[in-house]
Amino acid sequence: MKHLIIGNGIAGLQAAETIRRYDPDSRITLIGGETFPPYCRPMISLLLEGSITPEKMIIRDEDFYKSFRIEPVIGAWVQGIDVERKEVYTAQGNTYPFDRLLIASGAAPLAPDIEGVDLNRIFFMRNESDVKKIIDSLEGAEKALVLGCGLVGLKATQGLLHRGLEVTVVEKLAHPLPITVDEKAGQMITSQLESMGINLRMKSQVVAFEGNGVVKEAYLADGSKVRTDMVVIAIGVLPSISFVPTKQIRVDSGIVVNEYLETTAPDVYAAGDVVECMDVAHNKMRVNAVWPVAVEQGVIAGTNMAGRRVSYKGSLGRNVFRINDMDLLAGGLISASPDEGYTCRSMEDYRNKRYRKLVFQDGFLVGLVMVNGIEQGGVFLSLIQQKIPINIPEDNLLQPSFNFSQLISTL
Repeated sequence: MKHLIIGNGIAGLQAAETIRRYDPDSRITLIGGETFPPYCRPMISLLLEGSITPEKMIIRDEDFYKSFRIEPVIGAWVQGIDVERKEVYTAQGNTYPFDRLLIASGAAPLAPDIEGVDLNRIFFMRNESDVKKIIDSLEGAEKALVLGCGLVGLKATQGLLHRGLEVTVVEKLAHPLPITVDEKAGQMITSQLESMGINLRMKSQVVAFEGNGVVKEAYLADGSKVRTDMVVIAIGVLPSISFVPTKQIRVDSGIVVNEYLETTAPDVYAAGDVVECMDVAHNKMRVNAVWPVAVEQGVIAGTNMAGRRVSYKGSLGRNVFRINDMDLLAGGLISASPDEGYTCRSMEDYRNKRYRKLVFQDGFLVGLVMVNGIEQGGVFLSLIQQKIPINIPEDNLLQPSFNFSQLISTL
């Protein structure tokens, strides 16, 4: 049996390890575009701010491939897949056959259609190489512009601020983390960021960059302009699937998979940021491009590729984040209409700057937003993911004294 994995990120690594655990004899080949050793991608923000060295991000040592008897093809980019012939082609002109294939190629930054976006010192922040380019351009820089105020944008903002730069953030929606948290939490984050000296330009859009080869100014839709020495673009990501034959492998927002993480092509699986699967909170097919989901899916895909039939209950989008001394946790549905059968419960503790919002549907917790006091966040996420019925008053879950044992007696 020849197993071929496209992607050297956490989903691909977990799949390779799982296959080898259940199948000690088959051949495993792993194709990865990055030449840097396997690393924890969420830690690149720590690398940007200078609190860790690149070596601290590495999650698999130099003996990993040898010890798991994996054939690595590093620094190669996949150009195409022939589903019928069961072959994968790389940009280097090489061909790799497979009996079972896993597509775990991750996601790529979304590039805006903005005049001047090709100027020097305009960066993305998706991988180790991107961050290295930003760090190499810090000397002499005083001002930075971050385009997008989602999770990646905020991580870039904090990293650049930590490096001593004056940072302006431009976001087209009304508050920071507009997809991740609700309006109230967004207002609290806004106050926190402004207290840190960050210049926020909400409900704004950059329409052009200008400079003599190197970016110097950004022009906004309202006619104003922002002086800057560098730009980090963080407006979202798209699944890296340009090489996927969409006539054989169905692609909507991502590669569509069933409960076994199988695509519509025989013996072809997908895992991680490329995947569109059932979301347990939204109860519909969605892409959840977050690290924990990639870990889960890598294990499930590897188990099925090794011949052990295991179903995946579905993904749950969730994020944990810190802004200075403010802790945030959010997962599942963050906003829902009562007309659709949802109820929302919330609590705000002004003295301790805490906020908690829970979303319920038909006696189940389906979403939450927490600002500070997030210690029980893992319990709440488990309630969503495991679909545990809430048979006590919903308001009880808002209290700091809530304990999972209160639910056990009702099950």
